[in-house]
Amino acid sequence: MYMSDGLNMSFTLIVVLFILLIIVGTSFMGY
Repeated sequence: MYMSDGLNMSFTLIVVLFILLIIVGTSFMGY
């Protein structure tokens, strides 16, 4: 767990950005 802490943090950041991109994309498609 603690050995790949930096990798886990960057992976979580990428996932959060990806989810934000999907939310913005769907909101633009909805309107």
